[in-house]
Amino acid sequence: MKCPHPFVAVCLIAVAGSAPANAHHSFAMFDLGREVELSGTISRFDWTNPHSFVWVDVVGSDGKTVTWGAEGQSPNYLGRRGWSRDTLKVGDKVTLIIMPLRDGSPGGMFKRLTLPNGKVID
Repeated sequence: MKCPHPFVAVCLIAVAGSAPANAHHSFAMFDLGREVELSGTISRFDWTNPHSFVWVDVVGSDGKTVTWGAEGQSPNYLGRRGWSRDTLKVGDKVTLIIMPLRDGSPGGMFKRLTLPNGKVID
């Protein structure tokens, strides 16, 4: 059987194949209904594709330091918002707002950060 519209067939195949690729952008692991505020010290900033990561050492009420990881947007997205790979420096004291991981691990999705000079970035 010959396809009367091969272009339509190619488009349908392309659309069908794109659904699994979109699945890796799920936010299911984050509790999007909650925000957690963390105050601590930048221990690492990964300016990487496809997502950047901010690592913050937070001293708990028990005096123990826990490193929290926050997944952020891509460097391309951040760059358009005025960020650079030098925006965050190891040792910076920051306040970070995240939407935490559902499983209770020390991490989440980056929402907003206050730099040592008081500037708020998102």
